[in-house]
Amino acid sequence: MFCRDEKVVYPGYGVATVQDIIIRYVGGNKSEFFQLKFVNKDMTILVPTEKINIVKLRKLCDEADIEQLYSFLSEPFVLHKEERMLTATWSKRYKDYQTKIQSGDVKEICTIYRELKNLEAQKDLSFGEKSILLQTENLLAEEISIVKNCKYVISRDMIKNLVMVQLKSSGMLLSDIKQRINI
Repeated sequence: MFCRDEKVVYPGYGVATVQDIIIRYVGGNKSEFFQLKFVNKDMTILVPTEKINIVKLRKLCDEADIEQLYSFLSEPFVLHKEERMLTATWSKRYKDYQTKIQSGDVKEICTIYRELKNLEAQKDLSFGEKSILLQTENLLAEEISIVKNCKYVISRDMIKNLVMVQLKSSGMLLSDIKQRINI
């Protein structure tokens, strides 16, 4: 369960603060809700406490998780035989991407981001692909900036740089990249 003033991640929408835990009567039944105020959006929602598992509300990643994401993002992109995603039709990929985003799994969001950045290097992205790329970039940068206590633009630039740099071919280390953008 979450407590007041705790920051949480609402899948697909980003980081929110639990402003309050309120009780409302719905259809004559007493229900408890988390009142969530999104950090970078002018939006507040109520989530029934008994539905947090259904909506996949989760705690923020910790520092160790972020470091693992950095490593994952910096790995060269390799399309395995079983990963047919980039060859599937856009409608199938879109549906799969939305399912992964709504799962709230930050590694899945990283995977989408890497796939689309790789595709962007090969061709111009469609409007839908650009929208998903921007959404995943925003979700990652927002969470990282809060966990690392840095500005959003710094975390966004960090993930962009990690994906674009081929560590093995350039011989750069993760620490070198971090120093270049002052994290």
